Amino acid sequence: MLNSDNSNLQRLPLPERMRPTSLDNYVGQEHLVGNNGVLRKMIQTNQIASFILWGPPGVGKTTLARIVANMLDRPFYTLSAISSGVKDVREVIDKCKNNNLFATKRPILFIDEIHRFSKSQQDALLGAVENGTFTLIGATTENPSFEVISPLLSRCQVYVLKELEVKHLDILMTNALTNDEYLKTLDIEVVEKEMLYRFSGGDARKLLNIMEIIISNFPPNAPIRITNELVTNILQENIALYDKNGEQHYDIISAFIKSIRGSDPNGAVYWLARMIAGGEDPMFIARRMVISASEDIGLANPNAMLLAQACMQTVHQIGMPEGRIPLSECAIYLAISPKSNSAYMAINEALESVRKEGPLPVPLHLRNAPTKLMADLGYAKDYKYAHSYAGNFVDQEFLPEKLSGTRFYEPGQNAKENEMRKRLLALWNEKYNY
Repeated sequence: MLNSDNSNLQRLPLPERMRPTSLDNYVGQEHLVGNNGVLRKMIQTNQIASFILWGPPGVGKTTLARIVANMLDRPFYTLSAISSGVKDVREVIDKCKNNNLFATKRPILFIDEIHRFSKSQQDALLGAVENGTFTLIGATTENPSFEVISPLLSRCQVYVLKELEVKHLDILMTNALTNDEYLKTLDIEVVEKEMLYRFSGGDARKLLNIMEIIISNFPPNAPIRITNELVTNILQENIALYDKNGEQHYDIISAFIKSIRGSDPNGAVYWLARMIAGGEDPMFIARRMVISASEDIGLANPNAMLLAQACMQTVHQIGMPEGRIPLSECAIYLAISPKSNSAYMAINEALESVRKEGPLPVPLHLRNAPTKLMADLGYAKDYKYAHSYAGNFVDQEFLPEKLSGTRFYEPGQNAKENEMRKRLLALWNEKYNY
């Protein structure tokens, strides 16, 4: 058992005890908070506009919002999109309005996981952001372009936070071991750190939670020697303690997508069940299936994209638990569909060509000629309008001269694309002889 002094030191979890309160001890995101970082400059000039922090879990989004409020000495209100409704939003707006009557400093409203706010909840925020009732800081792990309504997004800057690197994790661990009032009383030596960092996955909060789990497995006053083997053995026994979903988030979604790609509906629906049971955001699952429908199935079955989009929209409208049914239907359909990554490979090949060759000029016959000068220069000259020819097709070059004859798209080996291959051969003859 811990003595009473140590118990008092441990009342808060280690991530909370080590949460920085100023930019001077904030780790990572140098592009935002470094000497020339945009957020540092905003704080220094006291010119904070509403913004959204977009990045993976555990990289300091919430901490950064608190630091902004602390350094500017602003009233700070928080809402969680998971547990808050429109009523809660309106109550906070009223509090901010009342605060503005008696204070000169505009409050900051921080909304965690803002991507989970419904349209009606976001609409409720819009007016208050527009009239300056508060400065909004949102945090999201999902692309705000897809999850935040356009009127609200247009009034916020979006700042991207990056996954923490090994050098950042080193700093975090050293700070905890040397500065935490409890940990610095213990005899701790980190002999190996690779598995600590691998299990944390660039997540600062997870790293500190893992350290607490490791340390809690030792009796009081015992020397603690942290090795890769020790970390692996302890975390395999206590995996639910450091991962809210009872499993590595990205490992599960990887297994799910690979089951779809491998045409195994049983694997797909099993990993889907694991994510649902673990509390995964259903919209995250739906979005990944839209990606899989285009990357892994593609032109072998274009209807897969339509079904995946319909699934995402349906889940958004009906929510959970009913949303599990269209998710299952879509996952099974994608798994049993024929597969082709030809579109995925084509755009990658084209992008690589752009990278290597640079911005090659558009051929004159493909250019627009809205003025007489452009026409005199040969713009649009010799362009052949396809609809003026039999079969709505005429042989002409559509690539820059340097790339003439290049094939970026190679039809996959499946029934649908075999038909496409025959059509291309019929149209282009030897030029596109597949």
